[in-house]
Amino acid sequence: MPLNRREVLGACGVVGVAAAGAALGPAKAARGDHVELGRYVRRTGVHGKMTGAQAVAATLACEGVPCLFGVPGAQNNELWDALKARGVPYLLVANEFSASIMADASSRATGAVGAFAVVPGPGLTNAMTGIGEALYDSVPMVGIITDIDRSPHAPVGQVHGLANAAIVRPVVKAVIEVRHVAEIPGAMFHAFRTAAAGEPGPTAVVIPFPLYQQAWDYDLPAPPPYPVPFDEAAYGRALAHLADPRRRVGIYAGLGCVDAGPALAAAAELLQAPVATSVSGKGVIPDAHPLAVGWGYGKQGTRAAEEAFKDVDLVLAVGVRYSEVSTANYAIPKPGTLIHVDINPRNLGRNVPTHVCVNADARVFLDRLVADGARVRRAPCPRLWQDIRKWRQVDRCEALKVRVEPCVDPMFLLAQMRDVFGEGELMFIDVTASTHWASEAIDAQAPRQYFTPADNQSMGWAIPAAIGAQRVRPDRRVACVTGDGCFLMSAIEMSTAARAGLPVKFFVLDDGAYHYMQMLQEPVYRRTTATDIARIDYAAFAQSVGLSYNQIACNADVVPGLQRAVATPGPVLTHVIVSYEGREIRWLSALRSNYIKKLPNDQKVRLATRIGVRTLSRRPDSD
Repeated sequence: MPLNRREVLGACGVVGVAAAGAALGPAKAARGDHVELGRYVRRTGVHGKMTGAQAVAATLACEGVPCLFGVPGAQNNELWDALKARGVPYLLVANEFSASIMADASSRATGAVGAFAVVPGPGLTNAMTGIGEALYDSVPMVGIITDIDRSPHAPVGQVHGLANAAIVRPVVKAVIEVRHVAEIPGAMFHAFRTAAAGEPGPTAVVIPFPLYQQAWDYDLPAPPPYPVPFDEAAYGRALAHLADPRRRVGIYAGLGCVDAGPALAAAAELLQAPVATSVSGKGVIPDAHPLAVGWGYGKQGTRAAEEAFKDVDLVLAVGVRYSEVSTANYAIPKPGTLIHVDINPRNLGRNVPTHVCVNADARVFLDRLVADGARVRRAPCPRLWQDIRKWRQVDRCEALKVRVEPCVDPMFLLAQMRDVFGEGELMFIDVTASTHWASEAIDAQAPRQYFTPADNQSMGWAIPAAIGAQRVRPDRRVACVTGDGCFLMSAIEMSTAARAGLPVKFFVLDDGAYHYMQMLQEPVYRRTTATDIARIDYAAFAQSVGLSYNQIACNADVVPGLQRAVATPGPVLTHVIVSYEGREIRWLSALRSNYIKKLPNDQKVRLATRIGVRTLSRRPDSD
């Protein structure tokens, strides 16, 4: 009787394991003749005889990975079977693009290093966008990249035979290439610790697929975390500045403070310092704290932050890079004195003139500062608290004021979301024209509640990210705000939410265009190019992938529409018909102003001439 494909692959697996056992040699065979492969693993390490695939699964279990994301393929089926046998949680995704993004979101939402697994070649190249986002956003995760057979006598022309280690190297902190089955647990442990050490980021473990079927007798304890730096001399210089009672201090906090919230708040209270955050740092101090002023501290951020920092002459920047997006193309005020604290020495003093650079972990630095509180303590300043309360109230009133009719005002929608969803729920915001309104309008009262692709700006990121977060945080409601352009890039992943029963509430802001690009193109070119997008029947799409459907078409229906989405069980697609006309985006205004200011005079003349000519000879050639 002929064998089917599944039976043939199964037979190949049995033969491969048997061959691997024979290759171990007499010594290993004698030690393990009667030991069941993968029989046991202790939480403190990887111990016992098992295949390479089982060793990967055992290491993931040891690391407490909340969920592994990916798509199985012929070259890593052995790994997926081992995951199931070990009880490692996993989720099948629709595209490897989403696998890396979900691992990123898992890490952001839980604080545990995320993980994904892909086949070589297209599996890896599909995942590259999400890996790059994690690198630029400083998010720790581990990619298990299956490779082709790289042995000396391996055949040529193997499927997916790209130079996989070389391809992934530019977008990760480290590539650990495994060359022998005995190396697998050590490589995995090293990848997890490297991902979390220093400035966090992604790492890749590259494992040729034949090693999954080979066996080894392991006895490897889990190593401790890698140490963190602390520049004692630089800390002393920073402390001398902060101890000067004449200095008016403001704190700018980034994602590096994600696990240092209590110390950050305590330091702010000691210094009587207003605290602004970067976009990715939202929540490191509760927005309800009397010294919290929102994000940014220039014209690109909240009005409260801009006002509060006008009287600041010393900025203490902790765990933040002053990146292009958070500063609106580096349009941020230069303080009289800047103390920059970061765990990555390459970030220190790069984009803003810096007076003291402190290479240190944010939490260690802030704990030390609080311990030295007697030297830096200022008297309480009720006037500052009152001013911050007033400025923040102005920001909230502005966000809740309807300025766009007759469609939905996106900022009004965003301002209502936190009230309807509740304080502790998770918000994922995609790269849309509304991204910066969301940073102003949505409060975060704790870290790991507000998420956006802040630096690599990967469109379509929020859809798989929200799904991945819901998979590892079933105790929280998850909302995803995406645009109609972003929707086109990753919408099919919503089918994963339906299949897995993950009740993400998706909100698609639809105006029929890449409006973000229109906002950038129109003022400079007096026309738009390649920005009109396809019209989608969102109700039909939702039905086709198994989601409930909801629509919000006017401002009067915003609160009821949000409530309908929350009350509907399971995943819901809410189609929001929006317009962006009639409301300023402070971030975009700051970026334009700074862009023009930096242009050489000849380019300013060229820009003005083009604008003038095209304004006078206006033709309907936008698309």
